[in-house]
Amino acid sequence: MSQPYVVAVIPSRYGAQRLPGKPLVKLLGKPMVQWVYEAAKRAEGIAEVLVATDDERIREAVEAFGGTAVMTPHECPSGTDRIQAAMQGRKGDIVVNVQGDEPGMAAASIQTALEALLNRSDADVSTGCIPITRREDFEADHIVKVVRGADSRALYFSREPIPSHRRVEESVWNTPGYVWGYKHLGLYVYRRESLEAFVRLEQGHLELLEKLEQLRFLEVGATILCPEVKHDSIGVDVQADVAKAEELLRKLHGL
Repeated sequence: MSQPYVVAVIPSRYGAQRLPGKPLVKLLGKPMVQWVYEAAKRAEGIAEVLVATDDERIREAVEAFGGTAVMTPHECPSGTDRIQAAMQGRKGDIVVNVQGDEPGMAAASIQTALEALLNRSDADVSTGCIPITRREDFEADHIVKVVRGADSRALYFSREPIPSHRRVEESVWNTPGYVWGYKHLGLYVYRRESLEAFVRLEQGHLELLEKLEQLRFLEVGATILCPEVKHDSIGVDVQADVAKAEELLRKLHGL
């Protein structure tokens, strides 16, 4: 049996409301999109890496560092739709969605999510998570939490603190290394048919409530695997996140 052809696609939109031109923001001297591209290139098993964009400035920057950019319609409603648009007419059995605003995503995390899907024929999508060991992170709205089953299957995602710890003794909370929950990382690996099915689905009730598009899959009974990875990643949404991302990059790459 031949190996599946794996394509990583990085959705990179220029017009982010809170940080316009975000993919081109410099982090330690490189545009953010270049950090993401290089991480995807280092991940074993990926045959091709594309940047899906709506702006010529991003295309030019990607081509300047030797990457491949694909122009997609400006009006794509989500990053997933932009990835689907970029894949039109291209081969690819497995499609990896590496978020364009997560420059600290480790190549090892991408590999873990990819291997999880390749090893489970019953799964439609895979992603990644890390343990949350600080209560303030568990309760933070900007951190998406995931509850998993014993087989690493995602049961639910929320910005709310899930699962509930109200019935756990405070003395247990204070145990060193206590795990409050799991943080979901901005990374998805789709089977090609799952990606194509996703963009045809209507937004579900839970997705509209939580503003989390991965819930669209869960509402229709799809299986999302969520293996634990070793490296955290942070999204860059506002200017204040730039310094945090640079700190993470220094730690990840020993700079």
